[in-house]
Amino acid sequence: MVRHHQAGWMTGISLLLPITLTTMAIVLLTPIVPDLMAEFSSVPNHEYWVPMILTLPSLCVALLCPVAGIMGDYFGRRRLLLFSFLLYAVVGVMPVFLHDLTHILISRVGVGIAEALIYVLSTTMIGDYYKGAARDRWLAAQTAFASMSALLFFNLGGAMGESGWRTPFWAYASALVMFALVFKFTWEPSGEPASAAHPDDEADVPPRNLSWAGFPWAKMAMIVLITIYGSVFFYTVQIQAPSGLAALGLTSPAERGFLTSLASIGVPLGTFLYSRIGPKWPVGRLLLIEFALLSLGFALMGKAGAVPGFLIGCFINQIGAGLLLPTLLVWSMSILSFEIRGRGTGFWQSAFALGQFLSPLVVTFAGQHTGGLLGAFMTLSLAALGGVIIALIASRMNGNHKLEVAHG
Repeated sequence: MVRHHQAGWMTGISLLLPITLTTMAIVLLTPIVPDLMAEFSSVPNHEYWVPMILTLPSLCVALLCPVAGIMGDYFGRRRLLLFSFLLYAVVGVMPVFLHDLTHILISRVGVGIAEALIYVLSTTMIGDYYKGAARDRWLAAQTAFASMSALLFFNLGGAMGESGWRTPFWAYASALVMFALVFKFTWEPSGEPASAAHPDDEADVPPRNLSWAGFPWAKMAMIVLITIYGSVFFYTVQIQAPSGLAALGLTSPAERGFLTSLASIGVPLGTFLYSRIGPKWPVGRLLLIEFALLSLGFALMGKAGAVPGFLIGCFINQIGAGLLLPTLLVWSMSILSFEIRGRGTGFWQSAFALGQFLSPLVVTFAGQHTGGLLGAFMTLSLAALGGVIIALIASRMNGNHKLEVAHG
């Protein structure tokens, strides 16, 4: 028996909010990184290990998103999503009570496992419930939610950090609110064709979809490689801007968080611009503009000798980032049908998370060879120019293709 539902506004909101948990996993803690560095300064190689508190969940996501997608296609999306909220809340709060850096890092692995499930399943369910232009709008809205929540978490993390570096970890309990919303306003989707009058179905049994027939390997591989490359740039400002402000003389975590959040307004602005031009422009043209904005922003950040100039560079960079994320997400979802959507979404989000994990490593390496963080930004500016070549390749392979999301 299959029960029919209508995906309404609250269904969409219930699936948009969980994306904020994946943003919170890294952005919330960014303002307290200097305090964490000081707390664990006696630990050998702490300059590498402490940033892992932010980015280790992303490594887990990078490794486990495909597994999460396979599990979603086989066991069903909703059941696993509800479980993941409970896991996220428990392991996310653990560092409040932990004192050893190794134990904290282990708890962050648990956050990464939960985050992989949340990331893949909430996005996949949007693809399941909504079709055509409506799906396009909700996917773009998901990226806007993620970026706007970053503005909140920069300030929340900074404000909570004033009470000590442990305090921000209490915010992970908010996953319980997501559990309640998803429990009330969603259902287990079905891939049965049913009828046009009932495009959203609830299945009583898991879908058990494991066939790889029809999976678009070549195009997905191209999108995955571009996503890894772009994701390194996407997260650099969110992770490194507070440290850049600290290098320019700002000592307050709250002030660093607030100013970073101001510059990050560029991300939702970029997402809004995408909603206006994304469906109309070819992929290659979108990527060309996005990488150009990223490169210009990094150059201004690297050349800045004062806070205002640095923030202007961050803002321009974040506009490019806000355009880039929905471009890549909608592009990947446009080639996936219900039977393979979980796995395809998992591959894409794995690629995006891998770039997030690599970002601080790339910046640290570049900074060690260019005289510091500002020199690293100049190196990233040159690297982002490589996106021009990527955009030309994507344009050639994709022709004049616009990002029209597939049905089904």
